[in-house]
Amino acid sequence: MSAQKEEQINLLPQKGFQTTTTGRVLAWILSTFRVIVIVTEIIVMIAFLSRFWLDAQNSDLDDDLERKQSLLTASLSFENEFRDTQKRLTIFSQLVSKQENLASTLEKITRYLPQDLFLKTVNFSDNSFQIDGISPNETNIQQYIVNLQSTGSFSDIGIREIKSDPKDPNILKFSFIAQLK
Repeated sequence: MSAQKEEQINLLPQKGFQTTTTGRVLAWILSTFRVIVIVTEIIVMIAFLSRFWLDAQNSDLDDDLERKQSLLTASLSFENEFRDTQKRLTIFSQLVSKQENLASTLEKITRYLPQDLFLKTVNFSDNSFQIDGISPNETNIQQYIVNLQSTGSFSDIGIREIKSDPKDPNILKFSFIAQLK
């Protein structure tokens, strides 16, 4: 067998074609598309290779997120206890400040007691208080109310009840309410 000779067919004319307008446009299109294909391939390769880097970053972020979640979960009980303690301290400080006011008010209430008048209970609520006591006569009760009014620290002093003690008719039980100024 004889060796066959390969022949190439070129549909573009060889001579003078590059100098014609069609030849120049065709040469420009072929070279431009070749550059576009190369640039596109480079972009695709960069995107493909960057995917590995982005996957590694995503994995690192997931691990970091899990670590921080476990840290938050571990410190949750401490934070709840801390907040509870803060609430208790706030309530305690409010009570202490009220107690100081109550102590000074109680001191004023007891300072002006007549000799034969005795207090059984003193109940405080918000800006008012109630006093229950015993006395041998109405004059002492009246004098005590006048004494409290003269201090200027109390207002709206109103008698709720005055009655004689069923066990001892010589003793009067009384109760009154007053507002703090």
